[in-house]
Amino acid sequence: MTNQLNRDAVLRIGEVVEVSGRKVFVSVDKNKNLSDLFFQGQLLRNVSVNGYIEIKKGFLSLIGKVEGEKVDASADPSSASRWEDFDRNRRILSVALVGYIDKGGAFQGGTKELPLIGNEASIITSDRVHQIHRLVSADGISVCFAKTDYEDYAIEFPVDGLFNSHIAIFGNTGSGKSNTLAAIFGEFINALSNRNDAAFRERCKFLLIDFNGEYAGEHCITEKKTVFNLSTRQEQGGDKLPISQESLLDAELLAILADATEKTQKPFLSRAISLFRHVAKPDQNEQAEHFRNLLRQRITSILQMSDKVRVDLLFDYLREVLPQFDNQGNQIELAADLEWHNGAQEYFIRQGAVYLKQNPDRIPETFVYQHVEQFEFSGNLLTNLIHFMYLQLISDVLSNRAQNEHIAPAINKLKSKRRDIEKVLDTTGESELWTENFVVINLNDVNLVMKKTIPLLISRKEYQDQKDRSAEDSLSIIIDEAHNILSTSSSREAESWKDYRLETFEEIIKEGRKFGVFVTIASQRPNDISPTITSQAHNYFIHRLINQKDLSTISSAVSYIDQLSEASIPTLPTGTCIFSGTAGQMPLKLVVDKLDDDKKPQSGTLEFGVTIPVIE
Repeated sequence: MTNQLNRDAVLRIGEVVEVSGRKVFVSVDKNKNLSDLFFQGQLLRNVSVNGYIEIKKGFLSLIGKVEGEKVDASADPSSASRWEDFDRNRRILSVALVGYIDKGGAFQGGTKELPLIGNEASIITSDRVHQIHRLVSADGISVCFAKTDYEDYAIEFPVDGLFNSHIAIFGNTGSGKSNTLAAIFGEFINALSNRNDAAFRERCKFLLIDFNGEYAGEHCITEKKTVFNLSTRQEQGGDKLPISQESLLDAELLAILADATEKTQKPFLSRAISLFRHVAKPDQNEQAEHFRNLLRQRITSILQMSDKVRVDLLFDYLREVLPQFDNQGNQIELAADLEWHNGAQEYFIRQGAVYLKQNPDRIPETFVYQHVEQFEFSGNLLTNLIHFMYLQLISDVLSNRAQNEHIAPAINKLKSKRRDIEKVLDTTGESELWTENFVVINLNDVNLVMKKTIPLLISRKEYQDQKDRSAEDSLSIIIDEAHNILSTSSSREAESWKDYRLETFEEIIKEGRKFGVFVTIASQRPNDISPTITSQAHNYFIHRLINQKDLSTISSAVSYIDQLSEASIPTLPTGTCIFSGTAGQMPLKLVVDKLDDDKKPQSGTLEFGVTIPVIE
């Protein structure tokens, strides 16, 4: 009893003097104005702004967070004169209730009851701090990668609650968001692999889209990972990302890549894909021969036409498909042995003066017909697909179904991207994406067009594949510098492409959770990202942000962040962030653990004093 009385006497700081909704005002005792207090060998910080206090209401403990303090400058009513000195040692704390301690001794967020005037308020001990910050259930798996900013206590985050959710990490450049991302997933992978490494590697997949090559280091996040260093600048390219033919043979995706119009070019692309699927055979030789036969049929029709302008146009298409050189390496002209007879309005073979319209059985003697035998498919899907597009275009022109000026721009657009796509994508099926369950796609050496195309292509494919996997499997898509791919304000691309890109990722973040797909985005410009995506995140780690538009985005997207935490965002030190989300019951100000040099992302700031040696 004596110990309890001593405890209450030391820890008591004052009493409630006013209750206004969730806002409570506490008058601090005169002898409790020191910065620190000693209790049972412990040095306790006295209450101050951002600290917690405990308010006793009978057997119930209410927990409040100090949002401000002031000196009570009201006159003493017992004084005879209003000019007597005020009591300037009487501090009044403004406290917001954040939760309570239940009967089981666990902290519960929210307001259950309000205190009464006269209820005692006291400092919380380290045990009570741990109760408040305990986010993990007794039998839950936890990870620890940060400490509280005020008390410097380690915080354990629940695996179930944080990682089976969508996560957003925001902060200006240099604020520490890359370190936070690496620390979060490094601890998560370490915790689950230690629990059951085989099941973890089989069940959990991670796809990190790295725009600046920050996470490609050998020890960053995990050593057991596959890194694809893609390049469109090198002549031979870098690594190639394995992708199935079906993923590229998507009419909607090809329409976006080709900037295809809705009413003419998109239907044409669908017809070309259908032709490709019709001709496709397991045996490459058999498929090539089928294609040659179709070409021979079209050449037969072309050589019997009486419209010279259309014939010349169709010969241009044939030149795009057939080899430009013969077996000896000499450049050839497909119409070298043909001559147009203007009066008869038909072709004839120059040497024998044989009119082909009158003698169609002589068409196989022409050079263009015989040169078809030299045609072979390449090892790249997109090149082969463009051949089928020209074949389909020839058929459409012959049947008066399409005109060159309507269709050719879409094919030319795909041709302009073909080299870059062939440098970064492998459609042969000879390599595997998931040799490890953590894959990093390094886009640092990739041009702008491919930086927008590859994340969309691979994320869409893996999302569709995940739908067919077991309900116990998961896919985590991690997008660093997410404003590069999720921006709503890009003016360098067509509206149709931007809409398709955003709609795809919005579908993943809205519907993915039920299929075991979880998205993590990190960005320095939250205002640039689609509001649908930022508002769908469950847990937020918010580093320093200064731009007013970014702060407004945070204010509207994170509805459960308190006013005091929100006001501190522009002045957060490097490595410090505000955590708010469903994994916790109230916002927390955290200092994320700084990673070792060999594990940290390659995102540090250049130090001139280190790089420029002193001349002696």
